[in-house]
Amino acid sequence: MRKLFIFLLFFGATAVCIAQAPTLDAKQIVEKAYNKQLGKSSISDMTMTIVRPEWTRTISMQNWSLGSEYYLTYIISPARDQGQVFMKRQTDMWNWMPTISRLIKIPPSMMMQSWMGSDFTNNDLMKQNSMVKDYSHKILGNEDIDGTKCWKIQLDPLPEAAVVWGQIIMYVSQEYYNIRRVEYMDDNKTLVKLEKASQVKEMGGEMIPTYLEMIPVNKKGHKTEMTITMQKFDVKDINEDFFSQQMMKRVRPR
Repeated sequence: MRKLFIFLLFFGATAVCIAQAPTLDAKQIVEKAYNKQLGKSSISDMTMTIVRPEWTRTISMQNWSLGSEYYLTYIISPARDQGQVFMKRQTDMWNWMPTISRLIKIPPSMMMQSWMGSDFTNNDLMKQNSMVKDYSHKILGNEDIDGTKCWKIQLDPLPEAAVVWGQIIMYVSQEYYNIRRVEYMDDNKTLVKLEKASQVKEMGGEMIPTYLEMIPVNKKGHKTEMTITMQKFDVKDINEDFFSQQMMKRVRPR
């Protein structure tokens, strides 16, 4: 009886360890997490609030995506920015400014500049594929983020990769594969900015974080908040042709 008890105890402990082990490797977890954010295609409504010690500014937008290669954003408000459109198409990024009827291609030299005056950069809008392709990935262990068990994953740039960050630490929830926290380091492994995601809700049949904060750690009182108010996944009428310079000039919110 004692041997049977020991066997059952050992078997139970082993089963728990197996259940907790990831079925995917670190790179696959990161890729699945980014794919989860956008699905095969998506449409979403968001509000972005830029917080500064002396003022705040809120921008409303609608977004369309196709995989991680195509993304288009239409600015709904405030009035002075209404109709402005940003588009990512594979490795290129464009900005349509209707007030001056000008289409601008954003060059690599501007990728680290602020997007719409926020704490997000143009590079942040282009990074999804880069996080998978341009870094090596290693699971460091498990950690709780706001009561949610997450994999802690270290991303280090590949030798040939032209990337901004010297290292990234990412926390991906084990239940829904949501990115809950990202720490961005410089080449000296010093924390530069922090991205936090919370308020997980069901949208479009998926459980996703609906509130995001981007916080520059060396700028006291500075942060940018992003709130998703609507998101639909696998929208059938979104295809590659939608992401064109012509569509940038005529697209309108649905």
